[in-house]
Amino acid sequence: MLKEFKEFAVKGNMVDMAVGIVIGAAFGGIIKSLVADVLMPPIGLLLGNVDFSNLFLVLKEGGTPGPFATIDAAKEAGAVTLNYGLFVNTIVNFLIIAFSIFFVVRAINRAKRQEEAPPAEPTTKDCPHCLSTIPIQAKKCGHCTSELKAA
Repeated sequence: MLKEFKEFAVKGNMVDMAVGIVIGAAFGGIIKSLVADVLMPPIGLLLGNVDFSNLFLVLKEGGTPGPFATIDAAKEAGAVTLNYGLFVNTIVNFLIIAFSIFFVVRAINRAKRQEEAPPAEPTTKDCPHCLSTIPIQAKKCGHCTSELKAA
């Protein structure tokens, strides 16, 4: 049973999938940092010094009445919040990852199309009389001297 599991676990597709998942998780972390640390601060600055990660609505007050400066402060007070700023960050994350994946798939498809190029036009043909290989434009066989019909 252990031998069968080992054969299953080291199959090429399984290893490729595991590598893809690990790289995908790391890529997701990079994109999350790109959005939260690089893209959203300038966008927030352009929109009047808005920090998207702290945009929220208080749906129900907690033990301590608001207003709350941050989501963490609201949660500490026991308030129920609708965190729409975090949702905006998540949408931006998704869009960046989707575009990145689209460009990777596009490059892979382009490479596959180049691999599947149509075969080159033939430059030779067989003589119908002696079956020798002759140039495709030949009008007479160089081996048996037979006249060839125009193609």
